[in-house]
Amino acid sequence: MIQTKNKLVFLVTILFSFAFSNLFAQLKNTPVWKITSSKTAANIGDEIDIVLTSVIEKDWYMYSNDMDPNLGPITAEFTWSKDKSYQLVGKTIPIGSHKHYEEVWPGTVSTMKGTAKFIQKVKILTANPKIKVALYFQECSEVTGMCMPPYEQEYEVKNLKITTSNETIIENNTDVKNTENVISTTDTSTNIASETKKDTLSKTEVTAAIPLSKPATESFFSFLILAFLGGLIAVATPCVFPMLPMTVSFFTKKSSTRAEGITRAITFGISIIGIYASLGLVFAFFGLGPDFGNWLSTHWLPNVLFFVIFLVFAASFLGMFEITLPHAFVNKIDSKSSMGNFAGIFFMAFTLTLVSFSCTGPVVGSLLIEAVGGKFIKPLLGMASFGFGLALPFTLFAVFPSWLQNLPKSGGWLNSVKVVLGFIEIAFAFKFLSTADVVYHWGILDREIYLTIWIVIAFLLGMYLLGKLKFSHDSDMPFIGVPRFGLAVISFCFGVYMIPGLFGAPLKALSGLLPPMQTQDFILGAENNHSQSTNSPINQSTVYAKHADFLHLPHGLTGYFDYKEALAASKATGKPLFVDFTGHACVNCRKMEEYVWAKPEVLKRLQNDYIIVSLYADERKELPENEWYTSARDGKVKKTIGGQNQDLQISKYNFSAQPQYVLIDGNEKVLTSPRFYDTDEAAFVKFLDDGKAAFKR
Repeated sequence: MIQTKNKLVFLVTILFSFAFSNLFAQLKNTPVWKITSSKTAANIGDEIDIVLTSVIEKDWYMYSNDMDPNLGPITAEFTWSKDKSYQLVGKTIPIGSHKHYEEVWPGTVSTMKGTAKFIQKVKILTANPKIKVALYFQECSEVTGMCMPPYEQEYEVKNLKITTSNETIIENNTDVKNTENVISTTDTSTNIASETKKDTLSKTEVTAAIPLSKPATESFFSFLILAFLGGLIAVATPCVFPMLPMTVSFFTKKSSTRAEGITRAITFGISIIGIYASLGLVFAFFGLGPDFGNWLSTHWLPNVLFFVIFLVFAASFLGMFEITLPHAFVNKIDSKSSMGNFAGIFFMAFTLTLVSFSCTGPVVGSLLIEAVGGKFIKPLLGMASFGFGLALPFTLFAVFPSWLQNLPKSGGWLNSVKVVLGFIEIAFAFKFLSTADVVYHWGILDREIYLTIWIVIAFLLGMYLLGKLKFSHDSDMPFIGVPRFGLAVISFCFGVYMIPGLFGAPLKALSGLLPPMQTQDFILGAENNHSQSTNSPINQSTVYAKHADFLHLPHGLTGYFDYKEALAASKATGKPLFVDFTGHACVNCRKMEEYVWAKPEVLKRLQNDYIIVSLYADERKELPENEWYTSARDGKVKKTIGGQNQDLQISKYNFSAQPQYVLIDGNEKVLTSPRFYDTDEAAFVKFLDDGKAAFKR
């Protein structure tokens, strides 16, 4: 019996420990493509097939290109460069695609599983044809429903040597500087080679598909880490911490063996994770569309509502009143805890979740708000990560009950934790109000007013930690400990750090959390910068740009805020266009502007080499009725500046998140692969230089 229980404990422990690593494994590596040709020998004027093949991992699939591109999913797209050495014959044809009806869109879609294979027929016009193809595609998981960000990959075939022997060699001489993006094809060559032989294709050298740029996934992992840390912090609140020793003692006393106690504790932890993951799962269904995510994050109604809710929670944390759920409901759930084994343990976890609501509510709410624009997987994993952080201490202390002796006793320090969280809640409440203020141009929270509020909060928090400020539930404190003193020093230092921001300092560490610099009334030395910037030819040509009376570019740059107007300027000036898909509430956009745009080499290129157009996807200003149109993408009337900008981004560039940077010419031809959030200055400089070089060609 004991041996069986030990096996059960081991199995549950393994599942518990590796649950998240298995989910993270869904974030797959970059796909690898291989190019082959259909003939072993050819003469000028002959037609040959260029075959593109990629192995798709198990439980993943790709949307093919033989379906309606406006249906919804991102379909595979192949852009072949124009060159006098060869000529395209027909379209790129998919091989082995499967068509079926999907209710989520709804409509008939075409997908590929196992292997993605496409054929493009070309006519050879010269002895050394130069063929270049850009691939744009997306892969989705059948298990989680998650879709990876679209891949941007490019093959540049500089030397296609056609011989009279039984060998056709495709060589890629592309200079690769970022070696981490070069994927080895050793593991996939066997499958592709067998298929090549079966289709009587020629023997080839592998061409590595190198994504020139792709959306960063670091922010997703940062979100999960913050969610996990939020769960750990919640354990140290007065609502949860006192339950830690009681719960662990219950498991140890009510279990006949240590193995049984560990099994109960692990079940308790998994139940907490499951409860919060279920909440994320429910919430995920409201976040599947980019339009809803954009509305929730930028519309004045939810932002003002969140501002009020956070202030209410802050007042509760500071001791003004207590927020609790109805006792009858909580007691009814708690009564279920007496049920046998697993069902009873689950309701114990549910009771903990309900009782701790007054402390965990703001953190959980913040995570859900952050996750709503992240489609299905982000809310699910975000809440599961929070639950994991909350459940982990309960499980560990049950496995090692002797650790309880080292825990501090419940006391006044728990209330201090709650008060500190109250100060933080007040600070972030104004972040929601600031978002609505910036998007709707109310002018309530200019940058210096916002900074003043945060500076005062930081100093008041420091005074509280030093014992100079006291609330109703605080106990007498004859002295302060070293950790508390250290936190007070950090709070005061943070307040001092923000003071130069009142005079125009960029405060890069807070990029995205502060209102934009354009809302600040006074910037030290701004007169000199303004006089220098207005002498540039760009400034003089864009003084009367549409929407420039309430939209602005950072760092003294000038440009446009209307796509059509910017295209006309690009044609008139003979300069390429730098399209900046951005947003007022976009944290990563502000980080890019402070950490990348502000760099001298980048700033010089933006100012001299490009016409800049910033398209705000969350701008709520309504356009005149004669500028409205009905979107072919979703059939909705686009009335606002932001609605039209986001519709343009999704429809034309198959992406819905910001920032996205696209370099085009006046005829809307994309010059190089778009870039997304990436603070690598050298890579961004190369991106701008490559676009300029392509424009000249």
